[in-house]
Amino acid sequence: MNDVTELLLRHRSVRSFKPDAVSDDMLETIVRCAQMASTSSNVQAYTVIAVTNPETKRALSVVAGNQRHVEQCPVLLVWCADLSRDRLACANEGVTMVSGTMENFIVATVDVALAAQNAAVAAESLGLGIVYIGGLRNDLREVTRLLNVPELVYPIFGMCLGYPEGPSGVRPRLPLRAVLHREAYDAGVYAAAVAEYDKTMREYYLERTKGKRDTTWSKEMADKFGRPARAYVRDYLEEQGFRFD
Repeated sequence: MNDVTELLLRHRSVRSFKPDAVSDDMLETIVRCAQMASTSSNVQAYTVIAVTNPETKRALSVVAGNQRHVEQCPVLLVWCADLSRDRLACANEGVTMVSGTMENFIVATVDVALAAQNAAVAAESLGLGIVYIGGLRNDLREVTRLLNVPELVYPIFGMCLGYPEGPSGVRPRLPLRAVLHREAYDAGVYAAAVAEYDKTMREYYLERTKGKRDTTWSKEMADKFGRPARAYVRDYLEEQGFRFD
């Protein structure tokens, strides 16, 4: 163990923030750390929009399902997959960019996720807290309008950023054997590992909510994946130029 591994193992989502501002220097350091994440072929297919305007944060909080921390946090980072600069680079060389492929969509999506996670770790190392906001995908057209997002760019998630207001718990993860397979995929471990995790999560939720929430991981996953969600997203992505030829 070292300082980095201990920091990573302490990660928790923060949903209550002090009003203290995040300095420009700190924000720029965090984004510079994001830029040092691995990127496919040096494409760097991401952009982050730092939102501090209260009215804009309020509007984005509504999109995200009225999550109050989106409005409360000092800075909301909106992470976008972005191929627009790459199209410009191609044009500089007299080449028409072939953007509408599944491979390019995957490259851009993975690039922004890697960069954002670098930023999350950097922020936590500086004493800040974060929570990802996937709820922005509830209405990406409205996010696009609010933030003036151009073609070949799409917002993937937000990230609340600020100084934590009070402690928050570390949510248990799946048993390691459910995630780490050696030499080949082994689905045979799942039944026992998921049963163990269901028990762990039930106890966690009961303790965290003082008995008000009695559920398991399996029940949560059944609720999440048992019905379609955000079915409009494919149409939106094609509107933004991410066609899946």
